[in-house]
Amino acid sequence: MFPKLLHEGAILLADSHAASWRTPFVDFLAALERDEIHTTQLILMGDNFDLLFGPVAQTLRDNHASIELLNRLSQKIEIIYLEGNHDFRLASLFPAIYVVDRSHQPLILSFKEERIALLHGDMKVPFGYALYTNLIRNRPILFCLNVINEVFNGIIINTLSKQMQRKNHCKKIENFEAIAKRHLGTSWAHKCDVIIEGHYHQNCTFELDGMKYYNLGAFACNERYYVVKSSQDRTIILDEAIFHKEPR
Repeated sequence: MFPKLLHEGAILLADSHAASWRTPFVDFLAALERDEIHTTQLILMGDNFDLLFGPVAQTLRDNHASIELLNRLSQKIEIIYLEGNHDFRLASLFPAIYVVDRSHQPLILSFKEERIALLHGDMKVPFGYALYTNLIRNRPILFCLNVINEVFNGIIINTLSKQMQRKNHCKKIENFEAIAKRHLGTSWAHKCDVIIEGHYHQNCTFELDGMKYYNLGAFACNERYYVVKSSQDRTIILDEAIFHKEPR
């Protein structure tokens, strides 16, 4: 059973793309564990790891410290994890975390008098991408991928990792509002007051046919995260913050 309420002061964080060579997400989680950052609810909006596929052993080994840290944090605060297109089949890794797979997104939570739709963002996509993203989550395919990767000393995951290191997470998308409008044709959009998603890394907000729409900036780009607050009329505000690891 998923949570029903979005907390005042909740932290939303999207697209951190954590990897051995990109550690700010791990530093952020460690700051939460040390109570240097305070919240009662952490919502991870997907793609928080560059490569984390539950059935693929190397991705678990590569991210072991982060997985353990998230599991410790889940004993202190409520964590909701919306799976993305780089991190999926995670429920068995995080027994005390509310893991929301793609088929159960958006997750709709209540905040004051508003209904908030939360999703990673790779939902209304072209047919080719939709086919790919369904195949890559298929358990037999992941089983085969894992066997090949283990037999050939990480050939698949190491190749993907090198490709990810070349990716630009701060790219501006022209005419992005047209992409966001794809949600208007969904069965759930008319039930919501606010849509919040990641995936596109645009850090923008605008009105979308009477709804407020947020696309979150990528934590991987400049370590940006968002704190949920309410305005005087009890509507949601996302207060932007930048994480800077303090020297120790």
